[in-house]
Amino acid sequence: MQAGVLGPHLRPSMTDAFKLPPFPTLPDFESVTAALKPWAGVELPLDAWSRLQSQYLEQATSLWNEALQKEAAGEPLKDRRFASKAWSEDQGAHFLAQLYLLNARTLGEMAEAVQGDAKTRARIKFAVQQMVDAAAPSNYLALNPEAQRLALETGGESIAKGLQLLWADVRRGKLSQTDDSAFEVGKNVATSEGSVVFENDYFQLLEYKPLTKEVHEKPFLIVPPFINKFYILDLQPENSLIRYAVENGHRTFVMSWRNPDESCAAWTWDELVENAPLKAIEVVLAIAGTKQLNTLGFCVGGTILATALAVLAARGQQPAASLTLLTTLLDFEHTGILDIFVDEQSVKLRELTIGAESPKGPGLLKGSELAQTFSFLRPNDLVWNYVVGNYLKGEAPPAFDLLYWNGDSTNLSGPLYCWYLRHTYLQNELKQPGKLTVCGEKVDLGAIKAPVYIYGSREDHIVPWEAAYASTQLLKGPKRFVLGASGHIAGVINPASKNKRSYWVGKDGKLPKDPQAWLQAATETPGSWWRDWSAWLGGHGGALKAAPKAQGSRKFAVIESAPGRYVKTPA
Repeated sequence: MQAGVLGPHLRPSMTDAFKLPPFPTLPDFESVTAALKPWAGVELPLDAWSRLQSQYLEQATSLWNEALQKEAAGEPLKDRRFASKAWSEDQGAHFLAQLYLLNARTLGEMAEAVQGDAKTRARIKFAVQQMVDAAAPSNYLALNPEAQRLALETGGESIAKGLQLLWADVRRGKLSQTDDSAFEVGKNVATSEGSVVFENDYFQLLEYKPLTKEVHEKPFLIVPPFINKFYILDLQPENSLIRYAVENGHRTFVMSWRNPDESCAAWTWDELVENAPLKAIEVVLAIAGTKQLNTLGFCVGGTILATALAVLAARGQQPAASLTLLTTLLDFEHTGILDIFVDEQSVKLRELTIGAESPKGPGLLKGSELAQTFSFLRPNDLVWNYVVGNYLKGEAPPAFDLLYWNGDSTNLSGPLYCWYLRHTYLQNELKQPGKLTVCGEKVDLGAIKAPVYIYGSREDHIVPWEAAYASTQLLKGPKRFVLGASGHIAGVINPASKNKRSYWVGKDGKLPKDPQAWLQAATETPGSWWRDWSAWLGGHGGALKAAPKAQGSRKFAVIESAPGRYVKTPA
């Protein structure tokens, strides 16, 4: 799109002599072709460009004529960025918003029409969408009538506050998405009562105080992702999956990962598996005095848990009475938007800068870098929304526990991160029996004999539900797949008590290879999938017995109260 079409000089003023900007046009075909030259093997067919140009001119002409005939702006636009009355009451702003939306649609269709290999096309579409989202007139004070009106109404106070918030964020090194001062881990988030009963350099093991007189004899271990802190599963009592498990009579243990610092920069995948999930399983079984336990892995926590159980299977051990995988990738063939960030060149660069091959030695992947990457997967919701609210309107973001957790980032050791990138996202070797050696054992996920509950979220952009479903074809034990509504976090954290959303369960337990075939035959049930999962987990918990009066054991004495020290360490 020509720079003039989206340039700041297009901001019209609402006067009797209202003037529209120059009539919008698309760049010529030669300019588009030149812009695509850096992308090898990619082209925009001439007929596609001609069709788009014709459509654009037709819609732009209609928009132009409609604006010329109006003495005032039209109805509010459906796009929430322009939903304020300020946009509909200002004729120039209303036209500019409409023109932006037309440009955005056209650029998106142009990116969609590009021909080339799938990954390059995905990268182009992602880059175009980032540019389009950044170019929204709502993001700029000179083009945003809502922010301008607020500045006039407050005598400039909103702008002064916006500058203060901007400077505070510059000093903090990140964009504020919530009021961090409103939360403290252990006081009003991560408050479920329990104790730390084991710790090493890699994790602390938390055991939670029973809330029932009796508990299932088989303990329950949760392995959260190591790229986030565990308390997404324990934000508040009313939406805590941890508390829900405890309330349903499960003796619940949770791993709390250490937030790596420079002393942990050389950690490898093998070291993490051996010293974290394998050790946690050993300790939980020892404390509970049982031969088996139920297990749950969330996101990459599920990936590392399944890897650990495959290592144990190779050693002739089957400690898992059940395995729950929440939004977990085991087959990395279809990883959604994250795939665009991974290729041989990018992985090699990481290996040479922070991996074991780095000339300067292993390093850390900073949590702030990961957080920024994930935010720009949904830039309108997690970036520009706060740029406008915080800096243009001077409105401090409200307190929101989920976004507080989201901003409480964690570091990753370079060698571990590089191994994970190469062997899963890039080469997709975890699903291949015997291809990978972890902790000295050939990994075969099919050797895990435990029954498996596999959950995917229908609108998940981190782990597409079809990719979560692919685990049904790898694991050989009895399997149940459930599809929940919403996204990666909101789909999982859907408390049963609120009875929101819905979930889908397959017909007759059949799990065809094609996930769409499964979905077509699935039945939708209103409410949370938690109840379905709880009934399933209860069937694998064993007999009920008197709840323990204290956490830990003689050998594994209480170290400190939950949530422990490790979760409180900032990145």
